[in-house]
Amino acid sequence: MKRARNEELFLDDIDLEKFMMIIRDKRFISFSDSYKNRINTSRRLIEKWVDENKIIYGVTTGFGANSTRTISQSDAEQLQRNIVISHSTSVGRHMSEEEVRAVMLMILLNIGTGYSGVRLETLERYRNFLNLGIYPFAPRDGSVGYLSPEAHIAMTLIGEGMAVSEGEIINASEVLNNKGLEAAYKLSYKEGLALVSGTTSVTGLAAIALYDIIKAVKTADIISAMTIEVSKSTLRAFDDRVMKIRLHETQNNTAKNIRRILKDSEIALAHYNHRLQDALSIRCVPQIHGAAKKTLYDAKITIENEMKSSTDNPVIWYDGEDSDVISCGNPDSSFIGLEMDSAAIAATMVAKMSERRNNRLIDGNLNENPWFLVKVPGLNSGLMIPQYTQAGLLNEMRILSTSATIDNTPTCGNQEDYVANGYNSAKKAIDIAEKLEYILAIELLSAYQSYQFLDSNLKKSSVTEAVYKELNKTVPILEEDAYLYPYIEHIRNLIHDKTILDIAEAKIGEIL
Repeated sequence: MKRARNEELFLDDIDLEKFMMIIRDKRFISFSDSYKNRINTSRRLIEKWVDENKIIYGVTTGFGANSTRTISQSDAEQLQRNIVISHSTSVGRHMSEEEVRAVMLMILLNIGTGYSGVRLETLERYRNFLNLGIYPFAPRDGSVGYLSPEAHIAMTLIGEGMAVSEGEIINASEVLNNKGLEAAYKLSYKEGLALVSGTTSVTGLAAIALYDIIKAVKTADIISAMTIEVSKSTLRAFDDRVMKIRLHETQNNTAKNIRRILKDSEIALAHYNHRLQDALSIRCVPQIHGAAKKTLYDAKITIENEMKSSTDNPVIWYDGEDSDVISCGNPDSSFIGLEMDSAAIAATMVAKMSERRNNRLIDGNLNENPWFLVKVPGLNSGLMIPQYTQAGLLNEMRILSTSATIDNTPTCGNQEDYVANGYNSAKKAIDIAEKLEYILAIELLSAYQSYQFLDSNLKKSSVTEAVYKELNKTVPILEEDAYLYPYIEHIRNLIHDKTILDIAEAKIGEIL
């Protein structure tokens, strides 16, 4: 369906939310006049320097260890095609449509800073890909920071690669023709290099992962509040006076979230003095979630800075009369890699707390409810096995939380003797985000089932009641064993698509 023009977005002043609107919600994009001017200015410089036979890395020289080999002007355009086809070597299962869209958008942002010398018409190809829903084929595995996934996508741009259409991998030329675009496209000076260079795949994947992890951790505040409510836990540990004397804003805000969610809960009020102190997985929600949010919000600043940066090499510099071409190390992915290694650890910390809270809900020795939240345990397993699923997912998350950026395998004949490996940090963070959503979904399933064992005369909070009603549309109150997989998937989707978060924020405002 064609979108109204007022739904189109410019790429200026990008942030994480706007980025996700483009790649996930498929909002149309346009180039502003300032964007076009930056592109055209740097392009004119490249063309001028090529005419002057200026030595430019990757334009009139080879790449990497071949940078000492001069390329003639007549071969300069062939060089750009060669880099695309020779660098298309990533392997394995292909990127999802969302991941490919993220990489293409990052290429437009990176080159759009105006320091790459690419023609506007080349960037229009990727803009059309995004707006028309063209899905280039790009295998996901085998990158140390950039190059190969981007090269596969660029193969589609020149009409020589492949694309995904209705789940099938077919020739890109067929898809392009079907979308009304010329299939064959010839790259010019610098363009092949610019299309595969930079932290574009790293930042694109990191943006998806971070967006989903932040959303999941905010939702974890809501889910943990429901666990607190059904566990008859005390809100004493969330007292504002306690938070004021520890100077971490995200801890304070998390405690505030819990208090706001449960402010009108008759259940919470009735059990304020039910016990003196709860287990750490209950009373340390502000501390653990708060620490994770600090890490995630710091990562968000870094990623948004990278979105607005030029990470190409070489850089086409110009400032008034001053212009130059400068070989540099801006494609290094350390900034994003370190943040995503940290984000993975933060997500895993939240997940381990969720699993422990869920365990308390289903363990008959740790609560006042029947074992595994089923009325006739023994005959029925109830919610016993979803905790096993949490344990398996959590084990994978711990493995994925091992840092990628600490590793180093030199490449390019030791011209690239240090490799940041930020790509792997971002890639595994996407998997981490999904597993966190499933772990939280299982805790929410247990909290939801727990309400049947509470005093029905006591009202839930307005937030927890709204979440409960949303779940109750699809998930039954279990009295005997049932096929749980569809319910876990459904609840995970409610977390992923922001339904749970939106329900809470509609009642109390933004979850901090």
